[in-house]
Amino acid sequence: MGHLITLATSLNQWALDFEGNLERILSSIAIAKERGATLRVGPELEIPGYGCLDHFLEGDTVLHSWEVLAKILASEDVSDIVCDIGMPVVHKNVIYNCRIIIHNKKILLIRPKMWLANDGNYRELRYFTPWQKHRQWEDHYLPRIVQAVTGQIKVPFGDCVVSTADTCIGVELCEELFTPASPHILMGLDGVEIFTNSSGSHHELRKLHTRVDLIREATQKLGGVYLYANQQGCDGDRLYYDGCAMIALNGRIIAQGSQFSLNDVEVVSATIDIEDVRAHRAKSSRSMQAAAAERYHRIEAPIALSDGKFSVIEEFNKPSPFEMRFHRPEEEIALGPACWLWDYLRRSRTQGYFLPLSGGIDSCATAVIVYSMCSLVVEAASRGDQQVISDARRIVGEMEDSDYVPRDPREFSGRLMHTCYMGTENSSAETRHRAKELAEAIGSYHTDLNMDTVVTALRTLFGFVTGVKPQFRAHGGTNVENLALQNIQARLRMVLAYMFAQLLPWVRGRAGGLLVLGSANVDESLRGYLTKYDCSSADVNPIGGISKTDLKRFIAYARDQFNLPILGSFLDAVPTAELEPITETYVQADEADMGMTYDELSVFGRLRKVEKCGPYSMFTKLVHEWGSFLSPTQIAEKVKLFYFEYARNRHKMTTLTPSYHAESYSPDDNRFDLRPFLYPSRFPWQFKKINEVAAALPDRSNSGGKSKTE
Repeated sequence: MGHLITLATSLNQWALDFEGNLERILSSIAIAKERGATLRVGPELEIPGYGCLDHFLEGDTVLHSWEVLAKILASEDVSDIVCDIGMPVVHKNVIYNCRIIIHNKKILLIRPKMWLANDGNYRELRYFTPWQKHRQWEDHYLPRIVQAVTGQIKVPFGDCVVSTADTCIGVELCEELFTPASPHILMGLDGVEIFTNSSGSHHELRKLHTRVDLIREATQKLGGVYLYANQQGCDGDRLYYDGCAMIALNGRIIAQGSQFSLNDVEVVSATIDIEDVRAHRAKSSRSMQAAAAERYHRIEAPIALSDGKFSVIEEFNKPSPFEMRFHRPEEEIALGPACWLWDYLRRSRTQGYFLPLSGGIDSCATAVIVYSMCSLVVEAASRGDQQVISDARRIVGEMEDSDYVPRDPREFSGRLMHTCYMGTENSSAETRHRAKELAEAIGSYHTDLNMDTVVTALRTLFGFVTGVKPQFRAHGGTNVENLALQNIQARLRMVLAYMFAQLLPWVRGRAGGLLVLGSANVDESLRGYLTKYDCSSADVNPIGGISKTDLKRFIAYARDQFNLPILGSFLDAVPTAELEPITETYVQADEADMGMTYDELSVFGRLRKVEKCGPYSMFTKLVHEWGSFLSPTQIAEKVKLFYFEYARNRHKMTTLTPSYHAESYSPDDNRFDLRPFLYPSRFPWQFKKINEVAAALPDRSNSGGKSKTE
């Protein structure tokens, strides 16, 4: 019996950072070899970075990828280990997303991706073409810079497997695991025992379970070893790739990497006995199918992954079951956006963040996520992570030779986090107090101001130019005047935010500028309940893909996790924009303004995007779901109101602040939600059909028409 060392790695790669990506790849290989590994697999497109987008169409990206691969091949660090490395390859003038299998300065195989991700956040068919010649291969002629290293003129290109002296390895790329007819099934029936999967899979709340279930299922019936490597970190866009490299054996997860980490390089390894795979496959029905399976061309590799001798290894596959670590959604919010913000901050080479702190739960959640980021930095620094320490010193303005190490999240927050309460005559003492107490609790550099003179100046200017002065509704003004005066306040906050973000470091005797944080949640964006170009217009928004419901759960979690009792007052507060005068009979409230609850918005959002419902099909679904407590006519009115407000505010999504993608019903039309922004907002045909059906349906409600979500 021979023991086989295998591993998967997660790398924090950055799109077009060829030098940094090379260093991280070589570092991961070196760590793998130190652990005695003979097979290493990295994340998808790890040489150029997964998020190059249209740069994949540029010849430079392919050229530089070959240059990096040549350096990897020439490095002594990659001797005596099989490495599975990702990059784009142009074959016969067609661009493919490929894995390059190398061993001892030779390329064994170039395996192109056969099923491409092309929905949601992914547009792989825009850049790449799938390899459609299944179980077929051709000669690929190498560029001269690689020929000079390998001594090879051509190598196999196509759907092949790699045969070593003791086992057989097959490649599966990311989306291919998620397809109904995954390649690992047919490869496994033809004798492939080890499967590698290089992925660029982004984080969404509650998504990891799906990935784990698919990896388990891949080898439960089939048998085999499955090595899953995923990109980790922000590589230049709205997505955070959440790592969680895994190794599975015969349907069991036996090793797992971190899902959220500040590490640039993380190697996950496991020791397995390949005989376990063969024993698992000794079933009559599986053997009958395997005997009839079509063959794959095998590339012979002059290596054995095991030494062929019996030995006892302390870390060898233990009999006790491995416990997968799943984070609760509240923890995911605390960790995912925080890691994304750290990558964005250090790679943009700015000096910190500026956040308009309103005293409401959204800006509160944003501030606490930054505090979570500071906590992660302190934790990494305490472990001696030199990359994190170096980045922290540069961000806060310390010299390279400084001995500064972030040791307290609150102290570190005070150096980089800047908050400001921008009050008006419509602001309450309660929100001002909450904002101040939160800033003190997380240690941010806080300012407090009243902007009434600026608002008054604009109203006076308008009156001077036009001869009329707009009034709030509470003072006798029309709805048009009332809305315009609310928007003035919101937009002025955006102007002030950018002014303070540029000048506060100067005020504190430092160089550089700050990134402005937005704090509009996914439900407000969906409904359009925000002012275009107001303080939600920022550089980045860590909560733009998170629902109000999940944010409340996060705040409750963070109150205890970070020992921030002040957060309890945010949970009890009624959400309000505080843009209208408070009177004895009226206090502005978000849900009353919107005409729907945040819980209802989450339902509308999922039906619209995830279940692909138009107005009529949304109505018919909700008749079944809400029919016990709302009449068909009431449901019809809610659906029509949602679609009317969604449609007339859709244009706001064209200028939506780049937001951390965390929710499958995000309305962000810049990348994820490709729908028009000019609609027939009253949907005459659709609404007419809804009215006709609603009038004909019986009323099954038994609670007076009161919604359970209210």
